[in-house]
Amino acid sequence: MPASEDCVLRYLLEKRAGEHPERTYATFEGGVEWSYARTVQETRRTAAGLQALGLAQGDMLLIALPNGPDALRVWFAANYLGAVAVHVNPAYRGSLLERVIRNSGAKIFVTVDGLIEHIEAVDRGALEKLVVFGTGALGDGNVPRVSASMLDEAGEEPAALQREILPFDMQCILYTSGTTGPSKGVMCSYLHIETAGKAVHFLGADDRYLVNLPMYHVAGVLPCMMMMGRGGSVAVIERFRTSAFWQTIAETKATFAILLGVMTRFLLSQPECAEEKLGHLRYIIQQPLDDDAAELRRRFGFDIYTSFNMTEVSLPIVSEPNPTTKGTCGRARDGVELRIVDEWDCEVPVGESGELIIRTDRPWAMMHGYYGDPEATAKAWRNGWFHTGDTFRRDANGNYFFVDRLKDTIRRRGENISSFEVEAALMAHPAIREAAAVAVDSEISESEVLAVLSLVEGQKLDPASLIEFLRPHLAYFMIPRYVRFVADLPKTPTQKIEKHVLRNVGLTAGDAWDREKAGVYAKRQD
Repeated sequence: MPASEDCVLRYLLEKRAGEHPERTYATFEGGVEWSYARTVQETRRTAAGLQALGLAQGDMLLIALPNGPDALRVWFAANYLGAVAVHVNPAYRGSLLERVIRNSGAKIFVTVDGLIEHIEAVDRGALEKLVVFGTGALGDGNVPRVSASMLDEAGEEPAALQREILPFDMQCILYTSGTTGPSKGVMCSYLHIETAGKAVHFLGADDRYLVNLPMYHVAGVLPCMMMMGRGGSVAVIERFRTSAFWQTIAETKATFAILLGVMTRFLLSQPECAEEKLGHLRYIIQQPLDDDAAELRRRFGFDIYTSFNMTEVSLPIVSEPNPTTKGTCGRARDGVELRIVDEWDCEVPVGESGELIIRTDRPWAMMHGYYGDPEATAKAWRNGWFHTGDTFRRDANGNYFFVDRLKDTIRRRGENISSFEVEAALMAHPAIREAAAVAVDSEISESEVLAVLSLVEGQKLDPASLIEFLRPHLAYFMIPRYVRFVADLPKTPTQKIEKHVLRNVGLTAGDAWDREKAGVYAKRQD
């Protein structure tokens, strides 16, 4: 169990500021830079402001702010007071926004002026106060509103804590992206976040982590704590932009970044530029590891790692640098036990697919539940193991391979189909920019496969020629029956494709090509 000063934000930040006050901790867009000393100063002043507004140790604070200095200082200030930061996607609306507000039980919500009307339009539960960033008029509303300028008007220091903040206290609640159902509030202790950070063992005090994912996502929270733990730094940007990526790296001098999904393909599609040759970026984590990895390394020269993580866990699977095993997520890190099991939690043989379940040798090193949802917590933690809901397989060398989300597996005429594997084959076609494979109703039994595709700009693709392309790469029963083209696939803010949206749409009339009606068949001899 680490000491509080090594994992609890308040004490760790003070420790780093005492050791290296002038060392850079955070850089932001526009050339703004915070030393560790300034970060402590901004945090304490904001904490005093929140305390004056009524936030106390143990309270929940809703935060819906875009990445930047304000998001960082408000989060840090909440934790400095021993309060829980409840990170919220500013794009939430309607019932989803209402559910998060009510589930948190928070009395104070720090947000931007553009979200006010949407908060006012829903049941606000226990909410008593809105703290608003922005230039819009505050006006009157159902919830009292105050300008965020008040956060800077209560002094430079908050009052003393009621008690010490401990490593197993809750640091934050992060809402899952809800790709397969309603978002759930994942309770994360300081130890949970610290343990996940330890898994990225190759970064040190001289590294700078590009935070290009939102702070309401674990991949936005984790780097800020991880690099503080190492005495390193972060470069916080509002969002990933392909065209500005290398310019951002050059300006921030970031040495590490996570690239998810199609981000790597977007980068490879860009023309070469002078900034990519500067050599600042030394490492990336690519998720998933795909056929682009070798070309990425050849062109850009950085080391590539891959991994598997969820908000609920603590980076249980990480690869060696530049893995050569195609499709791997890596191997189990020290401190975790992994099993691949059937529906009765019995372990399946090596090479067979089943659900990945996890437990750790350190208490509080994973989520300790879904906030306000004991039934979902009990279901996830049954038999003393956390059930990921993801299908994996493992080879004899201990490499783990993601197969699919359990809810995304397609059952067709007695065969189980991995949508992930179908998508990988589709993405190998040069005209395809993004792809999703989902189950749709069959007139015979079980389901058929629908491929929903977004094409590279300027490209066209004949569905029948696509089927011919797929034949050497997929088993006959995996070849999609239906093909639909769209401009863009629906995605979460972290670029995960929202397959439940595509499944709900199903086979809308007239816009999906049917290979069987076109006389194109996939038979066993194929």
